[in-house]
Amino acid sequence: MRDACTKLSRNHDLFKAMNYLLKRWPSFTRFLDDGRVCLSNNAAERALRGIALGRKSWLFCGSDRGGQRAAAMYSLIVTAKMNDVDPQAWLADVLARIAEHPAHRLDELLPWNWAPRSGAVLAA
Repeated sequence: MRDACTKLSRNHDLFKAMNYLLKRWPSFTRFLDDGRVCLSNNAAERALRGIALGRKSWLFCGSDRGGQRAAAMYSLIVTAKMNDVDPQAWLADVLARIAEHPAHRLDELLPWNWAPRSGAVLAA
């Protein structure tokens, strides 16, 4: 690509595209060094698809504060799903426990750390 760039005008679209890629080469090739890195952002785009589809529905949340609350709830639900946790079971359990849960241990209730209470009945 470097050789090809020397033969092209700086204003040529192909030069611009190759130069863009060469400037970001370490980021572009990161997936070769770390197998956990995904080649695409399809998972993130799929998670955001619901937001785009629901935009009309959420247009009338009642107020700006209502819209902020809806966004916060949606964020919590998607985070639970991304961590393979049933959002309904997680929210029900966390809401039932949060008042008596010590503030310095709130991280235990986050979806990626959460464990249901022993003896709790969870929705299947």
